[in-house]
Amino acid sequence: MYLRLQQHRGDHSQQKEYLVSGVPELTDDERHLASLGYKQELNRSWSGFSNFAISFSIISILAGCFTSFGLGWNNGGPAAIAWGWPIVSAFILIIGFCMSELVSAYPTSGGIYWWASKLGGPKAGYYTGWLNLIGLIAIVASVAYGCATFLDLTLSTFSDSWAQGYSLTRVFIIFLMVLILAAAINIFSSHLLAIINNISVWWHVAGAAVVVLILIFVPDHHASFSDVFARTINNTGLFGGETSGAGFLFYVLPMAAILTQYTITGYDASAHLSEETKSAAGAAAKGIWRSIFYSAIGGWILLLSFLFAVQDADGVSAGGGAVAVIFSQALTSQVAGIVLLISAAGQLFCTMACLTSASRMLFAFSRDGAVPAAKVWATLSKNKVPANGVMLSAVVAAIITLPALVAVDINGAPVPVAFFAVVSIGVVGLYICFAIPIYLRWRMGSKFKVGAWNLGNKYKWMAPVALVEIAVTCVVALFPTSAGGMPWDPSFEWKYVNYTPLLVGGALLVLWISWHLSVKNWFTGPKITLAAPVATSPGEKVL
Repeated sequence: MYLRLQQHRGDHSQQKEYLVSGVPELTDDERHLASLGYKQELNRSWSGFSNFAISFSIISILAGCFTSFGLGWNNGGPAAIAWGWPIVSAFILIIGFCMSELVSAYPTSGGIYWWASKLGGPKAGYYTGWLNLIGLIAIVASVAYGCATFLDLTLSTFSDSWAQGYSLTRVFIIFLMVLILAAAINIFSSHLLAIINNISVWWHVAGAAVVVLILIFVPDHHASFSDVFARTINNTGLFGGETSGAGFLFYVLPMAAILTQYTITGYDASAHLSEETKSAAGAAAKGIWRSIFYSAIGGWILLLSFLFAVQDADGVSAGGGAVAVIFSQALTSQVAGIVLLISAAGQLFCTMACLTSASRMLFAFSRDGAVPAAKVWATLSKNKVPANGVMLSAVVAAIITLPALVAVDINGAPVPVAFFAVVSIGVVGLYICFAIPIYLRWRMGSKFKVGAWNLGNKYKWMAPVALVEIAVTCVVALFPTSAGGMPWDPSFEWKYVNYTPLLVGGALLVLWISWHLSVKNWFTGPKITLAAPVATSPGEKVL
């Protein structure tokens, strides 16, 4: 409960608002948060730029464009990448606009989970929260493993002895070290993280520019426009390797879209950090769509520079579609090492940001009692950081990446099937949970109370477009990525399996069982931490 009092100082009167307990007037951000039922617990020290920076860092074109390049190359080739990236990016931007409107209305750390609970009730919130958490932790795992891979590649370009000692075990150890470092920095200080994310933005911008310039001016030869925009490839072993026909068009080619969908994801971080952001109703909304927009442009330029630098397409295919093969063809080992180092550093920044986002989601979900041992994960350290949640997120990320220790060759080339599976888990988990509140907001129509940043009537067509795009993406992400991953194929082995359907399907089954057996009897959705919410009337800005 709040009181409005008059203070008299000489001839001037000053009106202030106080908590009954005597705490001074709330800021606009604290008032908005209080109107949603929460008191300010996290340290609100992030600027609007820092909020944008964490989503931009998690999207990380220096991570996704490098580590998942093989998904595009092997499932369609240069043409699939050159045309697919801008097309899919446009649809992702529409998803981002829909989410920006939601975060402006509900700027809480729970983000997507909170929105779903508010608009659809406890059941919708429960499923959304767990899918969000699974997706975020899978993204942490995939980015950290990609970072470890590129650190190993970087060292290999500068040391022949290191290159000769390559093993999956060594990469996995580096992966664990990356997770430990990211966790330590996350635990140390929220303010330090904001500074690191600000640095990360400029590293991604300058680093990507340097890589593009190197690939333009250093190689002696560049691929032709037809090689880049018209050449198709099918390295999956499916449909006889054909690059035409229904099988290629409707099964192989769509899998190339996962390159874009995986790279441009994790932008919900702007929502999860909204309780730590100043002027969150506007800043977090802008953080989401701007991070998508600028990443889409920068990522396309970067990918085109890769494709034009290809010297021998067959050689790239023989190397599993790895972008490092392109660098080794077009550049000297020293220059290639610089490119790989720029990417590896960007991926390290990305890992830190991903872990921040996952831990904040875990904190918010635990704050509402939805996670076993909730009090442990909802506890804040003296630095006002959910340290226990950071550690748990890192440990689970390590566990789900254990299959990466198994060596896999497809068509004679080393292909990180387990890595691509973790990528798909992240994509499916996150995009399904994005779809739930977008649908609920669309269903609510004009009854939805918009925030300071909103779509106006544009939500009427943007929301259904976003939902269709998400549905198609999630189906594609469940596809086996090679013939050996299909149970009915003679070459079937478990090491080739895309285990996304097993993990996501198993998680949904567990959630369904737990909901009906127990959770529905006690889970009521977000728990308020204030005795009485505060009314707020944010200004409106229509897109």
